[in-house]
Amino acid sequence: MESKKEFFLECYKLGIIKFGRFTLKSGIESPFYVDLRPLASDPKILKNLANYLLEMLPLDNFDLICGVPYAALPMATAMSLESYIPLIIKRKEAKEYGTKKMIEGIYQKGQNCLLVEDVITSGKSLIETIAEVEQEDLKVADIVVVLDREQGGKQLLESKGFRVHTLFNISEVCTILQENGELSDEEVKRIQDFLQGNHIQFEEKKRLSYQEKFENAQHSVSKKLLETALAKESNLIASADVTTTQELLELAEKVGPNIIALKTHIDIISDFDYQNTIVPLKELAAKHNFLLMEDRKFADIGNTQELQFTSGVFKITDWADFVTSQVIGGFESLDCFKNVGVVAIIGMSSKGTLTTNSYREEALKVALSHPNVIGGVSQNALPEEILLFTPGVNLADSGDGKGQQYNTPEHVFKTLHTDFIIVGRGIYKSENPAEAAVNYKNEGWKAYLASL
Repeated sequence: MESKKEFFLECYKLGIIKFGRFTLKSGIESPFYVDLRPLASDPKILKNLANYLLEMLPLDNFDLICGVPYAALPMATAMSLESYIPLIIKRKEAKEYGTKKMIEGIYQKGQNCLLVEDVITSGKSLIETIAEVEQEDLKVADIVVVLDREQGGKQLLESKGFRVHTLFNISEVCTILQENGELSDEEVKRIQDFLQGNHIQFEEKKRLSYQEKFENAQHSVSKKLLETALAKESNLIASADVTTTQELLELAEKVGPNIIALKTHIDIISDFDYQNTIVPLKELAAKHNFLLMEDRKFADIGNTQELQFTSGVFKITDWADFVTSQVIGGFESLDCFKNVGVVAIIGMSSKGTLTTNSYREEALKVALSHPNVIGGVSQNALPEEILLFTPGVNLADSGDGKGQQYNTPEHVFKTLHTDFIIVGRGIYKSENPAEAAVNYKNEGWKAYLASL
């Protein structure tokens, strides 16, 4: 291939950068305008561009390539063809018919995805794309960009822990064009002045602290959870997926001092007896100041759910502080949970889940409007009005072997702005559950403070 400078000059002939006075989408008047879409019309240039981009990257790190729509799609396709790394396609918006998927292609949960972008300015579009890709349980650590406008986007993404690889930046481009007689000294000076005065700060909405959420909370269970979190400096919910009363009570005793809630599946307790199981469990909850969360995942019409909640041998209404429920039965199906808080199941991470984007949107509308709902389980961020509960956190699974951290407290607080982490096997399967609970409590609280 020709030198990088020669390659850029070949690209420049296609009219990818224009100089003058241009009003950008933001309303700012810019002395230059970048449009890299013409590169897709020249097969030789597109092929060379793909190889230049690939040369900058540790290719063993990636299982998939995804281009940010629309200009980067042909670039990502060319990179896939040159590297034999599979391509997935992200839609601009989900289809209103068929599968209604945002991501098209063949992929598996946990795979590492390289994002390809043509131009980076504020970084906003990339932040949004990363959230949508990670919603599919794919991992993003690296982003490759053809041209950096040097207006703050690269720095923003790097501050969030992403590795951003850029082929060119606008200062480098101006130097090349100035040396080649395409730009005058005066034009270069005008561009430099523009860049110095137009460093875009893409302000993400700041997450609320537990104290702020406590002050805004309307539901008594929300207030109790947040109050407990502040008092114990913990955001840890331990999942008690054990099958006997003895195991349940022993676990509650060991982890109780460091958790804000114990999550139960009471119907898997093989020797359940209200007096011998629930009464001592409630005593332990009072002793160690934690709430009881029954992960029943109710999913029926309102009348049936009310019977399941109040009747039978478990009498969940008598002891649970909050429960989980699907919202598939609609708004009124949640009316029966009058004396507890409800954590709505907004989205699921299991392979083949039917909780599509359109389902999640409708489920979130119900969750936000129903007075019994205090929060949701979701694989992506939720509005600040409700609390976000994130399962699947595990310190032992802190790395993927490719340089990126996932499913740790740090990741879920930083990326999802979660409120509470739910830890199962990392605690109850550990050799020392009490010690494990201390570790998760400390790491969770540290991650929360770092996310503010």
